[in-house]
Amino acid sequence: MPIKALTTVSSLLLSTALLLIGHGMQLTLVPLRASANGLSDFIIGVSASSYFLGFIVGCIAIPAAIARVGHIRIFAVLTALMTSAILGIEMLDDWQFLVLLRFITGVAISSLYTAIESWLNDQATAETRGRILSIYNFILLMAMALGQALINVGPITSPAPFTLAAVFLVLAIVPVGLTSKLAPAPVPATRVSFSLLYQRSRSAFAGALLSGLVVGSFWSLGAIFARSNSESQSDISWFVSAAIIGGGLLQYPIGLLSDRMDRRKVLLLLCLGGTLSSIAVAASVGQSWHLASVFLFGAMVMPIYAMSLATAADVADVSEFVQIGTTVLMLNALGALLAPLALGQLMNVLGAPALFWSFSAMCLLFMAFMALQLRETRKVTVAEQVPFSAAASEVAPASFDLDPRGPEHTEGT
Repeated sequence: MPIKALTTVSSLLLSTALLLIGHGMQLTLVPLRASANGLSDFIIGVSASSYFLGFIVGCIAIPAAIARVGHIRIFAVLTALMTSAILGIEMLDDWQFLVLLRFITGVAISSLYTAIESWLNDQATAETRGRILSIYNFILLMAMALGQALINVGPITSPAPFTLAAVFLVLAIVPVGLTSKLAPAPVPATRVSFSLLYQRSRSAFAGALLSGLVVGSFWSLGAIFARSNSESQSDISWFVSAAIIGGGLLQYPIGLLSDRMDRRKVLLLLCLGGTLSSIAVAASVGQSWHLASVFLFGAMVMPIYAMSLATAADVADVSEFVQIGTTVLMLNALGALLAPLALGQLMNVLGAPALFWSFSAMCLLFMAFMALQLRETRKVTVAEQVPFSAAASEVAPASFDLDPRGPEHTEGT
């Protein structure tokens, strides 16, 4: 990418990095603090569902708010709101406050994603938007992984980790607040059609839902599983980091493989890998190869979202891509909303290992569904598939305007 193209979005990317370090920290800190305060796994699951409900609400409601007050003001307001919610979680022990504040956090982060992604898209051109999206996804991965390491700044029961997360969130306002670039035009309203996605690709529909059920529950309850096996914060941060790094490092190689074969087969293989690696994680607790199994788990389940999006893009019209992509994202969020409610209760009754045994069962069930889809002839050949593009589920619908698989854009201002 030309240096000039990168400098036009450098402040936004820096704000993204700072924001995601703080966000990555709080994703792990919040369930751990709730557990330390004596809240049950079920209540922690309810709070996680509240977070994803807020995420969905933010995606739907924020375009109108941006149109009224503009990107810079909405970014500052939402960052302040998210920072206050995280500090509130640190100070308040009651589960009712936890559920409410996690909802606010979900609304804020999805809205912040929307503001950043729409701004990046406005600054990109048809030639650079794919590269900008790749850099953006890379920053998401690295910043969230770094956030896991930083939770060890102090005991989970102390204010230090939450305060540091809040510091990074507040600092994210600075690059955006000082930018000399004009704010972009208002963001279009979110459009979702579950029926359209199901008609275009039942495999992509199933994959998007499975990604939310498994990966969303991992974000919500994975740290609780790790804490049940070790009281060391360092062990817990390594546990979460191993999954993130596995998903990040292998997403692109898996994507390249999918460019050379029917992507439905790749989704099936990922489901098989998710089944086996989930069993390995549950069975390897206390073993020397435990983190390796977690790495493989992340490598298998975290690319399912991107693979589902690519599978849908293969059979969708270019003009449909933004709507199809938004639907994939929202279905993923819906799965992440529903699963923690059931899995949190299951962990209460059967113990923490039930989380990964449930993941294995879900992956196996969806694998059987994917196998049935392979009996039908696909509308596109392997040669007609669009090139794979890495994608993260931790985004907002505005990211699809950046995706090179969508409609061509004219040069931004």
